[in-house]
Amino acid sequence: MKNDMFGNFYKGKRVLVTGHTGFKGSWLSIWLCGLGAEVIGVSLDPQTGRDNYVLSGVGGRIAADERVDIRDGDRVKAIFKQYRPQIVFHLAAQPLVRLSYEMPVETYATNVMGTVNVLEAVRVTPEVKVAVMITTDKCYENKEQIWAYRENEPMGGYDPYSSSKGAAEIAIASWRRSFFNPARYEKHGKSVASVRAGNVIGGGDWARDRIIPDCIRALEAGKPIGIRSPKAVRPWQHVLEPLGGYLLLAKKMWEEPTLYCEGWNFGPEVSGAVPVWDVAQAVVKAYGRGALQDLSDPDAPHEAQLLMLDISKARYRLGWRPCLDMPRTVALTVDWYKRCHTEDVYALCAEQIRSYGVLADKMLE
Repeated sequence: MKNDMFGNFYKGKRVLVTGHTGFKGSWLSIWLCGLGAEVIGVSLDPQTGRDNYVLSGVGGRIAADERVDIRDGDRVKAIFKQYRPQIVFHLAAQPLVRLSYEMPVETYATNVMGTVNVLEAVRVTPEVKVAVMITTDKCYENKEQIWAYRENEPMGGYDPYSSSKGAAEIAIASWRRSFFNPARYEKHGKSVASVRAGNVIGGGDWARDRIIPDCIRALEAGKPIGIRSPKAVRPWQHVLEPLGGYLLLAKKMWEEPTLYCEGWNFGPEVSGAVPVWDVAQAVVKAYGRGALQDLSDPDAPHEAQLLMLDISKARYRLGWRPCLDMPRTVALTVDWYKRCHTEDVYALCAEQIRSYGVLADKMLE
């Protein structure tokens, strides 16, 4: 694993990424390009001109940049038929809790039926061998319990976003049992897994109602950082942590397809589950200035106050574990936002990926 963490596995592979213009999707596309993969992107337009996808220019480096709404099942199938991907990472989604209260139907249409459309495209495309379906830690029926959720616990969700992701997980499990059953692998030749990450932070995210973009916008404007839910505890992790897990999982699924086609958690160590207020304080410290303002509203739409993931399964069965503690995670994130105005952003992302790879290799020794 010394050359690129994955032993040159991705070199020359045709890899389709849905949601490639989004925050996580753009980082994954940059990483895959660096690994020598032939990347096919399927997504809507980026949200802003400051997104990582735009500033990095990764769209000019991938093999294909298709702007497709995954709710259009026929178009999704046509893209698969045209490019014949071997590996699929499905990240396209409506990813925001608060926005899901404003547009619940569109949230469900994208997160549930969009996922079903991708599963169907996988089913009818002979070349696809591996599909990693990305959902969220919020797919679990959250009982605000003090212990972390394991992969075999019930799906659920209070708000439309969380419940749509729980429903997507149920659909993925159904397609796996019905069409991609590992007991019949010799017939269908496909391995399908779902992955659930914690609250992911990193450079290039400008989505509304997310703590890091909220912090950076306020700091750049010289205003206090408003915190809506200061006591809410989340499993924070840098974007490269779960992406490294997804890439490792897909490699193992390719090599032993019937052993890893399940649900997987990729979260931080227990010490990474901290209140929102503490994360914002860490951002201020890393940035060098700023102040916080408590904007708690008892009448605000419901958001979970406590949520943690159990990563024992990924640790022991995949050999994966997080490499970055909270201070390093925040420092790496703030570093991106401070340097993106004056430096080549693709090179900046590639540098952070290389640094993460060196650290990950050391931890695996």
